[in-house]
Amino acid sequence: MSADLSVTICGVTFKNPVIAASGTFGFGREYGEIFDLSRLGGICVKGLTLRPRLGNPPPRIAETPMGILNSVGLQNPGVDRFIEEELPYLKTLGTNIIANISGETVEEYAEMAEKLSDAGVDLIEVNISCPNVKAGGAAFGTSCDAAASVTRAVKRAARVPVMVKLTPNVTDIAEIARAVEDAGADAVSLINTLLGMRIDINTRRPVLKNNTGGLSGPAVFPVAVRMVWQVRRAVKIPICGMGGISTGEDAVEMMLAGADIVAVGTALFRDPFAAIRVTEGIVRYLDEHQIENVTEITGKVLLN
Repeated sequence: MSADLSVTICGVTFKNPVIAASGTFGFGREYGEIFDLSRLGGICVKGLTLRPRLGNPPPRIAETPMGILNSVGLQNPGVDRFIEEELPYLKTLGTNIIANISGETVEEYAEMAEKLSDAGVDLIEVNISCPNVKAGGAAFGTSCDAAASVTRAVKRAARVPVMVKLTPNVTDIAEIARAVEDAGADAVSLINTLLGMRIDINTRRPVLKNNTGGLSGPAVFPVAVRMVWQVRRAVKIPICGMGGISTGEDAVEMMLAGADIVAVGTALFRDPFAAIRVTEGIVRYLDEHQIENVTEITGKVLLN
């Protein structure tokens, strides 16, 4: 008999603990052509802003050993067009829809949270950590006070659960996690990308037009596991763990560190079925270890 994969966090039930990470899945349409998206625990849509954004000029993707750097810069159609053109399709898919929002001011975050609550998304993920945009995200995510102020504003405006996405580009991520929990966050997700840079030694110029970008992929996985473990010890709210997850074993490792659910991102660029394979790998692990419910492994690391 297969294990029970369902997980309920913040009052929202996920059929399995694996979601597609924001910024790697668009609005699901391309992936929907090749597999049944209802097999996912959820879809976290591409990062949304109040107004449409073209993003940063290219080149804005650079490959690195065991990962990629990106400085896409939140290219998106804006929250209103998302609600009008993309959300009706997403609602037909039979999986949880998580809207990821970024703002340049606290007021922008709140306005988007209100619009998306009215539109009927299942959760809102608040991106206070995107390192790609010169104004906005990064500044909020690196200060306890700023992170808390955004969280409070979104919580006041939202009528669905609020999950705050944390940046790893800080001295103490647990401190930021505690600040957003105290400000009312229903959950946290981590980690976002690590700030990185590549230089073309022949031109002596950075490979990315934006000079720096966010590093994701397997290279960041051990950092993500460590940070999830630290945050699990610091807060009581649920955690969505992400950062370099490529296999079912990676997902189990992240859950043992303290994640309630996990997100698969960069791996989808190499294998569009990665999230499905990760879910199947979790099932194999649970069956091999005769574990009845996936929730039994969360935070169960045995320290030396």
